[in-house]
Amino acid sequence: MKHSLAILATMFSLNLHAQPLQLVSEEEMKASAAVGGLPTPRSTPQAGAPRIELLTPDVKKPVNVPTKIEVKFSGNPPGEPKPESFKALYGAFKIDITQRLLGVAKVTKEGIQVTDASLPSGKHQLLLSLTDTLGRESQQVISFIVP
Repeated sequence: MKHSLAILATMFSLNLHAQPLQLVSEEEMKASAAVGGLPTPRSTPQAGAPRIELLTPDVKKPVNVPTKIEVKFSGNPPGEPKPESFKALYGAFKIDITQRLLGVAKVTKEGIQVTDASLPSGKHQLLLSLTDTLGRESQQVISFIVP
């Protein structure tokens, strides 16, 4: 019996990695869209705060899924990005999807990469935040459309 459970668990975990990471469900997307998007931050970023730069995908045009996500972090000496402070929040309700990302990717002080991420068709917004070793916080709102 133990052996069968171990085989089943292994097969299940292999299937998880073979499929693209579903960042949000269709229900989460629809609920967020019904309320509206994330508010535009009114404050200016802290001087010297770390930078969050989305390298991939190009959100100026529709994003096909599954897609690769690559985010680069850079610090402002003497502060360095603190990977453990990284947060990814989705939509108007700011659903914390950080653990979903950490299930398939590792956050380093250089950034994060996800090879295959999937989202339902529609408009999406992510709020990425990061703090540096001096306590300075940076936030980046990313908006895009999945056809």
